[in-house]
Amino acid sequence: MRFTVILLAGTAVALTDIEHKPFMRKNIDPIVFPGEYISHMHSFYGSDAITKDLPTTEQLQNGCPSGENPNDLSIYWAPTLYYVNGDNYTEVYPATFKTYYENIDKAEIPFPRDFHAVAGSASAKTQADIDEKITAITWWCDAGPEDRQNRPRAALPRVTCSAHMQAILRFPDCVDPDHITNYTYAAANGGRCPVGMKRMPSLRFSIRYDTRKAIPQGWSGVPPMKLACGEIGEGYCLHGDFINGWFDDAAQNMLKAKGQSFMRIDGAHGNGKQPFYTKCKPKDADPGNGTSDYHKSLEMMGQHS
Repeated sequence: MRFTVILLAGTAVALTDIEHKPFMRKNIDPIVFPGEYISHMHSFYGSDAITKDLPTTEQLQNGCPSGENPNDLSIYWAPTLYYVNGDNYTEVYPATFKTYYENIDKAEIPFPRDFHAVAGSASAKTQADIDEKITAITWWCDAGPEDRQNRPRAALPRVTCSAHMQAILRFPDCVDPDHITNYTYAAANGGRCPVGMKRMPSLRFSIRYDTRKAIPQGWSGVPPMKLACGEIGEGYCLHGDFINGWFDDAAQNMLKAKGQSFMRIDGAHGNGKQPFYTKCKPKDADPGNGTSDYHKSLEMMGQHS
């Protein structure tokens, strides 16, 4: 077991982290548009038992994981980031996509079975649409230069990143166990869950994009990048989706991380840090439908590329 002290907003938190590889890019969103192929493009991580239809936890657990923890068959997705060069849209791949489960010392219950949630807003267009204190949404260059004091913090960096470009996004951590579609943030309620709700671990996405590979010439000013949901240079519409696929024993084990800076989450399906793709290779479960092409996705959304 390894121990790492992670600092976020100046405070050490009880946490675990899991790295995932992307396995699919597709114009579906089974939480927002269940049963349809009309979403903007998303990049998917986690269980490959995902289609246009909203899955249950049990269905996800029958899939193949793209992450390093075989006890986590959750599915995670976020809007695809593109390098834009004229009419050419090229995906900027993450160097790493990690899910952090934090503030476990405050959690009362694990994620309920079939729990699903959306964080952030696909329709956000300005910094005024972002509440960073709640969702933590911000973009910056991992190793500098740092320019967040000279631009909206949820816009993409206006300078070439010397290393990776990172974005973070935090999910709701309060839920009504009897009505799991009723959820909110403890941070929006004075640090406590509203009456009738229980505190869960706080899920956070940390996405580090390899902009040096995608844009070797770099940029100055508005970067030639866009999320599938937004405009060039903007990051305001960053959002994420999560459907719980944790096996019950490991989900309970996660709660034991209280009081530690890091804890590997083991379970009946193996230890929580394993090489990728050891037993199966995740793939699109519905390859004959939908699209992975940006312009085609716009057509399917009823727009014109």
